[in-house]
Amino acid sequence: MVRTARALALSLATLPLAACATLMPSEQPVSVTGSVTYRERIALPPTAQVEIQLADVSLMDAPSRTIARQSFTADGRQVPFAFSLTVDHRKLDPRGRYSVSARITDGSGKLMFITDTHNGVTFDGQPHIDMGTLVMVRTR
Repeated sequence: MVRTARALALSLATLPLAACATLMPSEQPVSVTGSVTYRERIALPPTAQVEIQLADVSLMDAPSRTIARQSFTADGRQVPFAFSLTVDHRKLDPRGRYSVSARITDGSGKLMFITDTHNGVTFDGQPHIDMGTLVMVRTR
């Protein structure tokens, strides 16, 4: 009888710990995917640099903090360009505000195209977030 009572007491004591463990965010990284394009019928030079980044834009009067970034050279390829960003859950604040942005520069670093809208990302426990197609605008 005493042995059964101890086992019951121990299992009841560890029950809240087990519940907390299931509520913790997954240790699996989150992938944020999509593609970038622009509407103009302009071919990119082969040396064009494409950069996509996920940033924490929570603070209004402070620079954003880059969480994940992907960059590559166009090498003669043209839009749309697919992207995939991997995000570690530990770098995310549940109260934070996150956004994906993209830019294309020529070989000398001159800005050619950039996203001009807020492309918000909501991290709600999903292992994969598809942003769809982000449209960039031409700079002058």
